[in-house]
Amino acid sequence: MTERQIKSIQTKILRIKKALADDKRRWGGQYHDGRGLRYLPPEQYLRLQDYSGAQRYFNWFHKNFPDDSGYPDFLFEWTITLFYSRKIKEAENKAIQTHFSNQHYFDKFFNKPIIRLDKRHHSHWDYPEMTENFAYSSTQEHLAEFTNWLEQFVKSDKFTTSVIKYNKLEEQLSNESDVQCRSIIIEQMHKIKYSSISSLA
Repeated sequence: MTERQIKSIQTKILRIKKALADDKRRWGGQYHDGRGLRYLPPEQYLRLQDYSGAQRYFNWFHKNFPDDSGYPDFLFEWTITLFYSRKIKEAENKAIQTHFSNQHYFDKFFNKPIIRLDKRHHSHWDYPEMTENFAYSSTQEHLAEFTNWLEQFVKSDKFTTSVIKYNKLEEQLSNESDVQCRSIIIEQMHKIKYSSISSLA
């Protein structure tokens, strides 16, 4: 990457941050961000391989948007950042969250066939079409270390046990009509997906 390209990316990050600051002032000290600008900086930091900058940004995001689960791409970028920041336990938790946000993303990353899942209950983003503009691949040399780690993690007991439990609950949910029972199942699914989420900042 040339100095000019680096400068261009850094300028883009600064413009986004300024727009977010202007948004906060406009709405009386609270963020509105109807354009979703808050999701854009991580990709730019990762293009620069500036993982410390990305980590600082995610810390800021977690503080200012604590209830925002983010898009699958955003969560995947967070996983990459945590891994290269050597926060491995947190990276594992974020990888699980990423997977359950869209169960096609890891297949896309590893260049495996994308097969539409036959299920009634989907998360907001759990569709193959969400992977069409996915910017990351296991073939990217700068992600080689992360690729090796993720390949091993998705085979681990922690990951596979979470997937089995989650899928069983998902099946129960699809066959359950009682509102109270559905709420209990959804809460159990939520706990699996967001386990240890408070430790990710």
